[in-house]
Order: sequence, then structure tokens, then C-alpha cells
Amino acid sequence: MRVSTRVEYGLIALMDIALHSENGSCVATWEIARRQNISKKYLEQILPQLRTGGFIKAQKGIRGGYTLACSPGYVTLADILNALDISVLEEMEIPDSSGGTLDSIINICLWGKINSSLKKFAEGITLAEFAGQCRSMLSEDWDMYMI
Repeated sequence: MRVSTRVEYGLIALMDIALHSENGSCVATWEIARRQNISKKYLEQILPQLRTGGFIKAQKGIRGGYTLACSPGYVTLADILNALDISVLEEMEIPDSSGGTLDSIINICLWGKINSSLKKFAEGITLAEFAGQCRSMLSEDWDMYMI
């Protein structure tokens, strides 16, 4: 499966905002760029898509930045992926298998099922659940380096 950098970085940026704005503080673009090693200029092209999708809101000013605009318990990963690139979870067009070619059989037996599983997974996990998993894994990695 191929996912564009726009989708990958958009999801990373949204997770960074979710994890760092929990106390109501805003997260600046430069902070996300520094923490996640993503170009600030590229983030400035991606964040408006997340804002248009209703996932984040911007606040101007000296302490400005981004916070979540939605309740993370009601937004699924599918919602986010579709806002960043509608083709990620798009149903595959599987050619008619009546000819019985190996190509069409593989499309049905493998790629169609993988696509269906990915869509089901993304529709079944909320932003809150995903953020919790990320937070847990980040804290486990952090604990490993404690002396």
C-alpha cells in the first residue's frame, strides 16, 4: 500500500496537535515541524486541509497555533484519511473474474480483502483511541531511555 506524504504528514501533524493541546494550549506549526522533523513550509500546505475538514482550528496571535476543533471520540481515522486523500480508502475496482485470469483472482483474493480490512479498521478506531495508543507507545519508548 502506498500512502502519500501529504496523508502521512497530515496524520502525524494531527496526532501531534492532539497530544500537545490536551490542556487547551495551542500548538504552533514550527513546534510540530521541529518535533516531527517535517518541513514547516510543507506543513503549512497540509494543515489547511485538516482545518477545512473540521479537525483543527487556528488561533492567531503570539500564543497562536492549532488545537483540536472536534471531539476526538467522534472522529474516526477514516474521516481523517478521507479528508487528506479520498483515494486511500476508496473501494478498488475489481475486474470481472468470469475470465478466471490469475490477475483478477489475485485482485479479489488479496488486494480486495486488504483494502476492505483497511477500511474497516479505519472506520472502527476513533481519533481518541488512536491518540491513546500513540501516547502509550511514546511513553514506553521514553521509559526505555531512562537511567
